Amino acid sequence: MIYDTLDAFLSENKDRLALGPAAGPIAMVFVEDGVEVDTTLRHHLQAGFKMLVAFMPDRITLPEDVEKTIHRVSYAMTEPDALTRAVNRVIKAAPGAWLYYCYNGEYLFHPFCETRTVGEMLTFQTEERRNAILTYVVDLYASDLGAYPNAVSLEDAHLDKSGYYALARPDPANHGHPKERQLDFFGGLRWRYEEHIPAKRRKIDRIALFRAKEGLILRDDHTFNDEEYNTYACPWHNNVTAAICSFRTAKALKHNPGSTFDIDTFRWHNSVPFEWHSRQLLDLGLMEPGQWF
Repeated sequence: MIYDTLDAFLSENKDRLALGPAAGPIAMVFVEDGVEVDTTLRHHLQAGFKMLVAFMPDRITLPEDVEKTIHRVSYAMTEPDALTRAVNRVIKAAPGAWLYYCYNGEYLFHPFCETRTVGEMLTFQTEERRNAILTYVVDLYASDLGAYPNAVSLEDAHLDKSGYYALARPDPANHGHPKERQLDFFGGLRWRYEEHIPAKRRKIDRIALFRAKEGLILRDDHTFNDEEYNTYACPWHNNVTAAICSFRTAKALKHNPGSTFDIDTFRWHNSVPFEWHSRQLLDLGLMEPGQWF
């Protein structure tokens, strides 16, 4: 289905979105350019989302088989706060549903995703009485920028096997003391090339999988106004986490005139080929199954 506006999508799917848990899980993909749009959509369709909504410019074309299986919304990502405005509109329209969001060139991986769907993971998380799943945005990049000048290649994709760390997240409302069960995570290209990344954009944690509810608001730093949604675990044990493997930072660093000439290669001694398998991410500690075995 194709919709001229977000309002049209919400109006025509009002009854379905109002089904609560039965409406989801719903994936929202925000398309910024024409890079790997079809592979992003196919990946998330195969992950098991019941509905996939692509917010994208009219100029981008899709393969016919993909176009038939998604909800395409004409949307300009160049507008201020474009992502948060759309996500918050969907949150309001679909209370109780599990939602997910990402950009094109990003691929969700969760523990055992080769044999278990995202819906199965979210069912487990619901049984754990958790309403959100922390995801780490793991930077991908082509190792040969001569062959792939935009730093994007599925066949030549690499990632950093180390260099990730976490810092306590201070609470301004509590004299700067650390927030309970919340951390700011760093690493990847945003850490190695931090001089080209604004400080507020250097974190790699994102609450990308969450359950909508009345009054919930996504903020522009990828956190929510409900602090429990921003926690990495419940008080009594660790919870499942997931990873979003993303070319977005590498693509931006090579597209930006202020950084592209400073970068001949993204490879360093801790680069390894990406295997496109959850086992590699689990072994590297970039996600964990928690109590889900």
